[in-house]
Amino acid sequence: MSIDLSTAQSIIAEALATGQQHSFKPLTVVVLDAGGHVTAVARQDGASNNRFEIAQGKAYGALALGMGSRALMERAEQQAYFIAAATAALGGRLIPVPGGVLVRDEDGTLKGAVGISGDSSDNDETAAVTAIEAAGLTAQVA
Repeated sequence: MSIDLSTAQSIIAEALATGQQHSFKPLTVVVLDAGGHVTAVARQDGASNNRFEIAQGKAYGALALGMGSRALMERAEQQAYFIAAATAALGGRLIPVPGGVLVRDEDGTLKGAVGISGDSSDNDETAAVTAIEAAGLTAQVA
């Protein structure tokens, strides 16, 4: 079973709270189910335009290739042509920088992904990991 709406909303609330606690720039948070469908989205006041597309691309790319977007960045550095081809195959919905985190349950079952955009990629990832773990789930960045 995928991330349900209640869990997605709690992940979003915690991610936004984490961002505020650390004085991050305004964030956009996208939670996808295991099939890549949007379960919930929130955009903080002041978040710049197109943050939804970036956050969704981080999460969607992670799901599509089975690894967190930090690992996708590392792969892009080693195999740029592969990531470019995968991005094209996914209709441009692959953003290979940190901030796209896979979500697993205690048994390791894939539940979905969280993508965050708005601050530095490392801070986006920090907010995602903190929120996923606060929901009692496991964050996979690699």
